[in-house]
Amino acid sequence: MSDEHNKPGFFEKPENISMILKVFYVICVLLVVADFIVHRHIYHDWENIPAFYAIYGFVGCVILVLIAKVMRKILMREETYYDK
Repeated sequence: MSDEHNKPGFFEKPENISMILKVFYVICVLLVVADFIVHRHIYHDWENIPAFYAIYGFVGCVILVLIAKVMRKILMREETYYDK
């Protein structure tokens, strides 16, 4: 056996995870700053709200998660469903 198999992967090293998170945060900040710089062609008045699309996307994801939780209660089978 070689040490190649026991070597931790890229995503198992804490310094790589922190670097990826820092890059992610920088990209998020740049996108919010770009929202104030880039001219958008708006069709509705509520699109003038600063960071409207970021808020809209976040609220949409939260709603999807909440709907999925309710659907899980309705659609979930017991653990021994296939063993019967």
